[in-house]
Parts: sequence; structure tokens; C-alpha cells
Amino acid sequence: MTEQPTSFERPEAGADPADGRGALTHAPEPVGTPVLPVQARADGTPSGPGTATSCGQPMDGKGKEPPVNGPEHSQPATADAGAAHRPRPAEAIPPQPGADQERTPGGPERRTGRGLPPGRPMPMRRDGDRLRFVGAATRRIARGLDLDEIVMGLCRATVPTFSDAILVYLRDPLPVGDERPTGPVVLRLRRTDRIPEERDTDGVLLPGAFEPEPEPVALAELSSLTTELCEVRPGGALNEVLRGVRPVFADAPAARAALPELLGDGAEALVPSGQHAILAPLRGRRRVIGAALFLRRPERLAFETDDLLVAAQLATHSALGIDKAVLYGREAYIADELQRTMLPETLPRPTGVRLASRYLPAAETARVGGDWYDAIPLPGSRVALVVGDVMGHSMTSAAIMGQLRTTAQTLAGLDLPPQEVLHHLDEQAQRLGTDRMATCLYAVYDPVTHRITIANAGHPPPVLLHLGGRAEVLRVPPGAPIGVGGVDFEAVELDAPAGATLLLYTDGLVESRLRDVWTGIEQLRERLAATAQLTGPDHPPPLEALCDEVLDMLGPGDRDDDIALLAARFDGIAPSDVAYWTLEPEDSAPGQARRLARRALARWDMEDLTDSVELLVSEVVTNAVRYASRPVTLRLLRTHVLRCEVGDDVPQLPRLRQARATDEGGRGLYLVNKLARRWGATRLSTGKVVWFELHRG
Repeated sequence: MTEQPTSFERPEAGADPADGRGALTHAPEPVGTPVLPVQARADGTPSGPGTATSCGQPMDGKGKEPPVNGPEHSQPATADAGAAHRPRPAEAIPPQPGADQERTPGGPERRTGRGLPPGRPMPMRRDGDRLRFVGAATRRIARGLDLDEIVMGLCRATVPTFSDAILVYLRDPLPVGDERPTGPVVLRLRRTDRIPEERDTDGVLLPGAFEPEPEPVALAELSSLTTELCEVRPGGALNEVLRGVRPVFADAPAARAALPELLGDGAEALVPSGQHAILAPLRGRRRVIGAALFLRRPERLAFETDDLLVAAQLATHSALGIDKAVLYGREAYIADELQRTMLPETLPRPTGVRLASRYLPAAETARVGGDWYDAIPLPGSRVALVVGDVMGHSMTSAAIMGQLRTTAQTLAGLDLPPQEVLHHLDEQAQRLGTDRMATCLYAVYDPVTHRITIANAGHPPPVLLHLGGRAEVLRVPPGAPIGVGGVDFEAVELDAPAGATLLLYTDGLVESRLRDVWTGIEQLRERLAATAQLTGPDHPPPLEALCDEVLDMLGPGDRDDDIALLAARFDGIAPSDVAYWTLEPEDSAPGQARRLARRALARWDMEDLTDSVELLVSEVVTNAVRYASRPVTLRLLRTHVLRCEVGDDVPQLPRLRQARATDEGGRGLYLVNKLARRWGATRLSTGKVVWFELHRG
């Protein structure tokens, strides 16, 4: 809904005072009329001046806006040149010169003669008061970004300046965008607010609703008088009021019938008689999304007709803000969900290495980006460590990142060398588009050989923190970014000693507007070395704490890019825990495999697993030598479990099937599936590996 300015011209005789066409203002007051009285904030302090703003037009019963009556004019000035000045922008109305002439604290108000107790906010008797209040209130409401901030802004802006209490109801669930809910319309009490107890100086309270109880018990007491959920019945009185869009006094016939439906049995105790309550529908851009109930105590001045326009303006701004907050919340949820699904939900726990990771978006306004990390288990107890960075911070970058990450996982499953993985990623990026560029670092760690193979595609080099506290930047060929095309990638093989920690990161960690990338890498190296010295030369720092320390090196102005961080602590597998053999593809190979496995288990004091291991090894080796043309490998690994791996040169993976009673074979994998803790088969570039694991006794 587009908000239209309201004319400040005097309405013609006989015009409807609730109509939006110039109903807020009248002719200028004569010279010498006292200017604005004191308006108090909710905390009891005088409020400041607000810029005179136009009020939006109220909607008609069909949910449409009336036409604009005329152009927007400035507010007429008084004849007193000394008193005429432009008010400063602020949130409320400060004491104005001459306000003490209007009334004295505790004395009668001049225009009505009614006494106002000290501390009670002055009623808005002039149109300028209302304009300034609406301007300050709408600015306060507009400051909110999420749903709760907007609703709280409405409550704090209206209590106590406009009303003594407010109840805000919103649809549950709130519709988002163009979706059309099919179920019944249900309103839920979202928030209540009231004047705190310390402002109740006159001792006259609404029955039940405003009993003097300390905050926040008083708010809970106010909520207890109403029903939390209210179903809007089609054709009911509440439905008709909400469809009418315009705020109405509580003593109007339509409101009197609608309030019991909205508030429940506490309506009579909560709503005073007369024009001391206003029910205002909250209408967003497409539909009614709730209602607000403004309440004044019986001893206060009743609402006037012009106050309906104030309530309409507050309701309109609040509803539009809520509508935008719901849309923003959905977009934020989609962004968070997209980023979460693009990154690993949990890291694997491969043998011989411990992992930790961190991810930080560039900013709250850019929740998704192209940075990613991954850890992929490989055959032979190895693990692939990947970190990459797609150019940009948008949904497109995140989508490209997801495709590249999926491609990397597929290539890792083929057990290709790191340089081949980067080559295929480069081809995939070119197929995605001409400007799809990314950097990537791919490393494969072997815990048995204590070696790591690394290939780089334009990514910052990793940092290796040794057990003694020395941190070094690994010398890895930089390579060209993925997506350039026609570039050969080179891999290097380096030592990965036990107790060392490898840190893979994206450039957002080391590069910013305040420093270049190499300065940041040197600072990272120094930070890692200083952290390692705190734990001593014989104990590496805890992995999670190390990641937090690395992120603490970022200053307030260093968050220009996403940050992906992957830390790997190399524990390795001791040579004494590995047994490896090569068997010729002959009929005697299964028997030889059983004897070798029995000796290894006896050496490791694991004789209780001998029967199960001999049976399973015999079945797997028999399947391997039946089709293999080259030697078969057998390896046993002793870690927290006993792992057996059998490799051959046949790429076809075995398939578990149910053997019939007349079949002579087909039961080997069935036994493996029944007896083993886990088992699987992985295709290699030179064949395949079938493995199984057993619990250690």
C-alpha cells in the first residue's frame, strides 16, 4: 500500500472529522496562544520535538485508499515571530516556551478544567501535537528490523504518550509474501505493554487490568485477562471490524461485539466504558495481519475523533513494517539454510587425524558466500582435505560453490591424485560459465606413511604447526585459479609428522583493507607459534581452542570477506599397528591370508577375534582372486577398531545379494554384512578396495 500525504487545509463544514482529508489540523491559533505542552516519555522524562510529518490516509471498508485531497503544505506558523521556529528532529516533544502557562503540575488543564496528577502525560489537544507524535512514533517503529523490534517499537512509542496500555495481536502463523493461507485465521497475543507502577501516582486504576504489581508481573497480569489465541470466525463481528480496516472506538456497536471475541471473558474487566479504547486493524500490503488495542484509564481524557487518525497511522506503519520483517526473515532463513546445506553438517572422524572447522560470513547482510571446506574419507584410511573460495558474496556464488564442492566429492571418490582433481574442477568451472572463477587447495593425508600430498589452484598456502611450536608456511606451487582453463596443476608430497597441525583457510582470514595477504599470512604464522608455546613443546594446543585463537586475530575492520577455516591434527598410525602383505591371485591365497591374519592378531594380543577375522578375510580374498589378474593386497590396521582392507585390480564393485538355497556361492558378503561392524567397497583408479571393521575386544 502506498502512503499518501495529507493536506493540512481546514476541512469544509459538514466534513467527516474521521476522514483523512485535512482532519488533523485546524486554523492557526491566535497570537499569544501557549505553544505545545509537555509530553512525557514512557520513562517519565520529557520528550523531545519531532519533525512535523504527514499522516497516511485511512483505508475505506473495501481495503482501498481514498484519493489525495490536495498537495502537501507546510504547517502554518503563528503570528508571533519570536515563537515561530523550525522544530529539531527528535523522538518526542520537549517542553516548549509557554507550556507553564497552559497548566501547573497538579493544577487544572486550561481547555477542559480537569485536573491532571503530577507525572501524568498531557493529552494531545492540538493537531501539531499529534503530527509531532506520529512523526516520532513512526520513526521509532521504522527502526526495527525484525518482528519483535517493530512490535516493541509500537508499544514503547504509544505508552504512555498516546495510551495507558496496548495489546498487539498478530496472525499465527504470519503469511509471507504472496502465499495464501488455507486454514482459519488465528490471532495470537504477541505483546502487551502498560504504564509501569511507579507512574500510577493518582491511585485510580482500571479494574483488574492495571493492578499495581511490579514489572514484569504486571504485564503478565494484563495478558492473563485475555485469551492468547483467538480464531476469527468468518462472518463474525471481529471479522467485520478487521475487514473494515479503519480503527474504531470500543463503544461503537461493531467493536462492542468484536472485543469479547478477541479478548475472551476478560473483555469487560479490561476495556473501560466510553471512548477510552480504540481497536485498530493491522493491515499489511495484501491482507489484515493483526490488530492493536489502545486503552486509556477512565480518569484520563477520552480519545477524540482525531485520535482515530493517529491510531490508523500507527497501525499502518506497524503493519507495513511487520510485513517487511516477515519477508526479511524468510530471506534470512533461506540464506542461512542454503549456506548450512552447502557446508558439511558434521566433520568425519577418519583414522589417524582429528578435524575442526569454522565458517564466518562476511556480514549479517551477506549471509551466503562462496567459501567452503570439506573433509572426505578415502580408501586406505586416508582423508582428503579441501578448502575453496568462489569469487563473490551472493546466492550465485553459493550455488557455484555447491556445484564445485559436489564435483570435488565425486572426484575424491574416484581416488584421483590431487592435481587431477583440480584439473577436472577447472573444466567444470568453465562449463558453468566464462566468469566462474574460484581458488582451491586439495590435500590428501595418509596416516600410515605420515605423508601429505597437496595441489593448489591460486589459493593461499597452508600453514603447518609442528609439535615443538614451530609454524611454517608450506611451499606449495601457487597455480592458477579454477576457471582460467588450459593450466597444468602441480602436486607436492611433504612430511606430516605426528602431532603436527595443518591449517587450511580462505583469504578472508589474512587479507583485508588494512593489510595485504602476505602480511596477514605472516601474522597468522606468528599467532599459531605463540599459541603453541603456551601449551609447551610436548603438547599441541587443543584443536577447537586453536581455531578460536586464530579467529581472534581479526580486528574490527578486518571482516571484508567470508572466512572458511579447516584445521587437521595429524595423529597418524604407528608402523607397529600396520600389517601389510601382497598375495598372488592363486587358489592358495585365501589359506595364506588366514595364516597371516592369525599371526598378526596373536602379535597384537587380539586372539579373541581370530575366528571372525579368518572367516571374513577368507571370503573377501576368495572374491578378489577369482577375478583379479594382478597381485592382491591385504592390510590390517589396529586403531580403536580392527580394520581389514583387500585390494585388487578389478574396478567392478561387489554387490550384496540374497543367495538362493541351490546357489553354490553368493554368501560371502552376506557373512561380512552380518559379522562386521562396518564394511564397504571403494573404486580406485587402479581397481577397488573392499574393507570391513570389527570391534576390538
